[in-house]
Amino acid sequence: AYQRLALNELYEDTIMVSAEGLVDPNAEMYKHDKGLMIDDLRNDAKRQAIEKVVGIFVDSTTLVKNYMLVNDRVLTNSQGLIKKIIKQSEPWLGKDGFMHLLIKAEIFKGNTREALKTLSTKNRVLKLKEAGNPRISVAITVKDAQRDSKTAPTRSEIAENVFKEQMAKFGYRVWSQEVAKEVNQGLEKRSAVKGDKNLAVFYATRETSDFSIVGSVKFQPLILKMKSSGMKIKKYALTSWTVKCYDTRTGEELYFNNKIPELKSWISEDKALQDIGKLISDEFSADFFAAHLASDIATYELIIEGLPSYDTGALFKKELIGLRPVLNVDFRSFDLDGAALFEVDFTGNRSHFAQVINNAVIKPLNIKLGKESFQLVSVQNKVVRLRFNNSEDATTVTAEFEETVPSSLATAPVERLKSLAQSEKTWAKVKKINPALETGSTTLPEAGSSLPSILP
Repeated sequence: AYQRLALNELYEDTIMVSAEGLVDPNAEMYKHDKGLMIDDLRNDAKRQAIEKVVGIFVDSTTLVKNYMLVNDRVLTNSQGLIKKIIKQSEPWLGKDGFMHLLIKAEIFKGNTREALKTLSTKNRVLKLKEAGNPRISVAITVKDAQRDSKTAPTRSEIAENVFKEQMAKFGYRVWSQEVAKEVNQGLEKRSAVKGDKNLAVFYATRETSDFSIVGSVKFQPLILKMKSSGMKIKKYALTSWTVKCYDTRTGEELYFNNKIPELKSWISEDKALQDIGKLISDEFSADFFAAHLASDIATYELIIEGLPSYDTGALFKKELIGLRPVLNVDFRSFDLDGAALFEVDFTGNRSHFAQVINNAVIKPLNIKLGKESFQLVSVQNKVVRLRFNNSEDATTVTAEFEETVPSSLATAPVERLKSLAQSEKTWAKVKKINPALETGSTTLPEAGSSLPSILP
């Protein structure tokens, strides 16, 4: 009941997301149809809002690599994913050459996850975390109730294998903690001998699995005497079993169940263990692990020192709204002699959050401005501190923010950039901010042509 309640809450849960839509007003198709341009602008804003929710379940690298698949099957299907649009700005033409539109939308979190689950099942290309499909280890021990307390329980390969078969059907990877630990220890020693201390530390601390399932089963042998023949039959009754699930990254106990079984017996211990493996695997579903693997959403205070004016703070807020790991932004306060304070809803890997901030926020902003203007100072206790190192005056900094294309395009998939930049002028601006275009095709797509899939 606890598990069903948790999953129901996940499906019914909605999330508030702010996003920015963009279109190229210089596109030939918009010259005689401004209504089409506004429609496309709204649709792009909706796609970006959904993409941010997709980012809760799929890491950015996977999303970019499979962008066309996600776009065709999920992002363009806003019906059923967006509950309602809460707020919408007026469209405006920016000095960067793009038409802009900001929205705040309420999106069904569970429906989005379900759409991704379908893709994962059909195509096997989406992963639920940067580590890939969940790595699950299992250890089920068995003890005979007649043995004394000093007798150590034994592992049951029969019960474990039944559990592993069920996990494999979900598409998850089954891990052996013992073997993985031995492999890591061997790689650690080899790296240490070669003098690579950093790699040795990595192998010494690498988790062997994402989840660890631990089960304990106790049997009571029974001797039954048949009344008609007097023949004695030995059967096995289950007296107790305990199941736990741990998140090996944090040590958190995600699930605990101490069952008092109904009266049931088996003609052999092997048959009993086979059924026990099935009972334990039935305690878990693909949804259970998917829910716990999803990236956390947390509100952080973002403090920036050195912004030259309030206007640059407002422009910085708009830049954040366009970035994938940023769900919502509130510009709380500004002090020219102190710092600007923002409240930001972030999504990302909590254990590597400083890396998320550096790669998904600071780097795109610095690429946009063409210099190392933003520097990460610290990430502590849900407080992120940045420093703005730029000696230029407020007017110059404001112009750089306004006239350069949005920083979100610095890490956008090539396919999205090709669909946005419909004129040579806009394409040239986008090419300056996104390094991927230097190695990829820089030919503008012809009108009506379909974009090539990036899937193998």
